[in-house]
Amino acid sequence: MSIEPSGSTQLWNEDLAPTTAAQRTWRWYHFSALWVGMVMCIPAYTLSASLIEGGMSGYQAVLTVFLANAIVLLPMLLIGHAGTKYGIPYAVLARASFGTAGAKLPALMRAIVACGWYGIQTWFGGQMIYTLLGVMSGGDVGGDKIAGLGINGGQLLCFLAFWAIQFYYIVHGMVSIRKLETYTAPLKIAICFVLLGWVHSKAGGFGDLLSAPSQFVAGGKKEGQFWSVFWPSLTAMVGFWATLALNIPDFTRFAKTQRDQVIGQTVGLPVPMGLLAAMAVIVTSATVVLYGKAIWDPVDLSSRMTGVAVLVALVILLIDTVSVNLAANLVGPAYDFSALAPNKISYKTGGYITAAIAILMMPWKILESTQGYIFTWLIGYSALLGPIAGVLIVDYYLVRKTELNVTELYREDGQYSYGNGWNRAALVAFVLGVLPNIPGFLNAAFPASFPDVPEMFKTIYTYAWFVGVAISALMYGIMMKEKAL
Repeated sequence: MSIEPSGSTQLWNEDLAPTTAAQRTWRWYHFSALWVGMVMCIPAYTLSASLIEGGMSGYQAVLTVFLANAIVLLPMLLIGHAGTKYGIPYAVLARASFGTAGAKLPALMRAIVACGWYGIQTWFGGQMIYTLLGVMSGGDVGGDKIAGLGINGGQLLCFLAFWAIQFYYIVHGMVSIRKLETYTAPLKIAICFVLLGWVHSKAGGFGDLLSAPSQFVAGGKKEGQFWSVFWPSLTAMVGFWATLALNIPDFTRFAKTQRDQVIGQTVGLPVPMGLLAAMAVIVTSATVVLYGKAIWDPVDLSSRMTGVAVLVALVILLIDTVSVNLAANLVGPAYDFSALAPNKISYKTGGYITAAIAILMMPWKILESTQGYIFTWLIGYSALLGPIAGVLIVDYYLVRKTELNVTELYREDGQYSYGNGWNRAALVAFVLGVLPNIPGFLNAAFPASFPDVPEMFKTIYTYAWFVGVAISALMYGIMMKEKAL
């Protein structure tokens, strides 16, 4: 489908235009490889740790991770449908519901969250280089901390080195990212089996962690508290991929058919995520036997290896983090920034902006200052992004019946301009979806400053993503129905 800019180029550039038939080359195995590549990452590996530390057994943790990813798969497939049918990215799809100007709001929110993640993952990658260089050299490679930064010169150089590695793929665009994911996914699966074999032979088995009971059983430390841990945990696990649930059209617009994106995502997300959680529990169980304590951090585990194993671990972890960060945290914001000013910002320029913000955010300070960052960070932004998903799904399926006038999406005075470029119904629905979660978020993120938040709001916050989706979807549906009358 070819869309030419009409009048102004404020809403159009070649990167945001619908994909052509020649660009639609992704088959189901490309999507499966994409998801396997993104799933096999250090934050996903360590999610099981947060659940087991919360009191779950190994089996409960694995099942919670699997269930959360089966749930988040649904909006992935629903929102992804529009990308494949019309060849448009998320930032353009949002114009149908939020308006041609209003769509910049959800695009910017998605972009800022992704910049935070991009910086955090880049810091993780730099820390791998730093940690493993220290192991290989047998000494400290850091030096004193730099005033104002809070990290030493070695850490800064390793962070910038990892940032530079990823920059290559920003310059070479989407095709290079697809190739990277396709080729590294089988390697990651093979490495998982190698790691399992290594710990089994070293430990003489897998230890007792997988068979250990949860702390919720009768007589346990947290007897009878399972559901109070399960729901916030499930919300956090859903939140882990909440960003991708929104901007999945950025990938599905390159799908050859709807069947390819549906099968590819269904095969690639829930089962591999559950299997990775199981592997994390099994490997960590063996580390109790090997080192006398549970080691959930794969970088820490790699640093304890000797000889050539350290170098192999370094290469694998670097490839892993590069592939995940580019796919999950670069593609979306690159399109989103482009959509803010299409006549000035291309996809590549959007990528450059993302990479620059990642440095300026100083992600090590985010991690340092946010205690329990996985739960505060994940639930916090899922509360923000859930309402956007609710609006998009209701608009596309119930209001539009999956029928969009693509040409009008690129016109400032067209059907989706709603008069002034903003659809008030979408804005109100979004605000109403976010509001109930704000008190709970403030209490979770800043407990000392907001200690007296009522229990009702704390409870609502444990269901943040679900609450946001439900309220915004309902309110948007009602308001759009009234508009049509």
